[in-house]
Amino acid sequence: MTSVLSPAPADVSGRRRRLALLGVSLGYFMVLLDTTVLAVAEPDLARSLHGTVAGLQWAVTGYTVVFGALLLSAGAVADRYRAHRVFRAGIAAFALASLLSAAAPDLWTLVALRAVLGAAAAACVPASMAMIARLYPAPAERARAVAAWAATSGAALAAGPLAGGALVGLAGWRAIFLINVPIAAVVLALVAGRPVHCPRGPRGIDVPGQLLACATLGLLTDALIALGDGAGVHATCSAAGAVAAGAAFAARERRSAAPVLVPSVLRAPGMPAALAAGAAVTFVMTGVLFVLPLVFQQALGLTPFETGLAFLPMTLPFAFNPLLTGRIVARTGARPPVLAGLGLLTAGGVLFGAALLAGASYPAFVAGLLCTGFGVSFALPALATMVVAAAPGGTAGAAGGLLNAVRQLGATLGAAIMGAFASVGPDAGGSARAMFLAAAVCGAVLLVTPRAGSRPRP
Repeated sequence: MTSVLSPAPADVSGRRRRLALLGVSLGYFMVLLDTTVLAVAEPDLARSLHGTVAGLQWAVTGYTVVFGALLLSAGAVADRYRAHRVFRAGIAAFALASLLSAAAPDLWTLVALRAVLGAAAAACVPASMAMIARLYPAPAERARAVAAWAATSGAALAAGPLAGGALVGLAGWRAIFLINVPIAAVVLALVAGRPVHCPRGPRGIDVPGQLLACATLGLLTDALIALGDGAGVHATCSAAGAVAAGAAFAARERRSAAPVLVPSVLRAPGMPAALAAGAAVTFVMTGVLFVLPLVFQQALGLTPFETGLAFLPMTLPFAFNPLLTGRIVARTGARPPVLAGLGLLTAGGVLFGAALLAGASYPAFVAGLLCTGFGVSFALPALATMVVAAAPGGTAGAAGGLLNAVRQLGATLGAAIMGAFASVGPDAGGSARAMFLAAAVCGAVLLVTPRAGSRPRP
């Protein structure tokens, strides 16, 4: 990939590189923040825009469906049209769509704008990796820069519910979109100039294949949400459409010169189990972030800000535990922390379900929150290493993009499926079933993950 191999101009100062890296990392923080910041705003959204659970599910999944599907080809787009231009265009579009989202007059307009936000986010993530490689061509420096960039994901996950709760408490749900505008302005200022100019690459883009991938994921999500909402005919039609779109996508992939899914990556030993684990982790995390705010605010009477604080036992480990996970991976390989993470997530789902069935107060949820937070922060960094280690030579970028895509797919299904059990009222039984389902998903994946490869390549 040309953008990765070509270094930045030699006269670029260390300070200018660091400022550019800060801008790239802040952009990554902003797009990841939007995957979790909406969680504590759900009850306020429902009251303000008279939304149903299905509408709330689409407000969450409208972002992750498009984000996950477009990640499959976003790396090729960044190479073809120059990574720095794609990144800046994505950030600018993200700011504009955020501004429009804050002014959305109804829930379905917001859902459509969330889809636009997902497309803009997908443009930013692979492009940011190419820009880092351009800024730091030396392997050791690049490794440290990528570590700093990746650490922002933990910070974004940790900050999401707390920042969302504070903003909703101060100014309502619209404030969580307005905050993106000044962040985007800072990002664009930091990444301006020659240090991050990336050359054009030769990779092709299969536009019909990408559209079919989006259609498949969108129709599947719609079927699951409609099924949970009791709309059987709607669910059946959407499911049939998803099957048809999926079949067309598979046929297109077989004859495409630039397939969306790289076959050699999918066939790599241990890759399917690692990808399944990545999807399972975000399935649980996003499902929990969808269901518990409804429980905390409707059943326990917490305010949005108190709900953000209530999630701290879950979100704080995202900020510091990846550092410990990195050391464990370097010493023992990726498999032990992945297995530990899946085990903790299974335990967390059981603890949540038991607390909900017992009608317990907030302290009973703390153990489940801790298990979930440590489970996610053990598993996700180790899975990135596992996937890159399993990828055939020259396909690490494609493998990383695929992992990010299946993570977003897991997030989409988590909100759609677990949300189908919840309601906008204090339905403890339905929410408990959602949590037991989360435990079952992680437990099932835990059984197959030991067959995946563990140690990274030397």
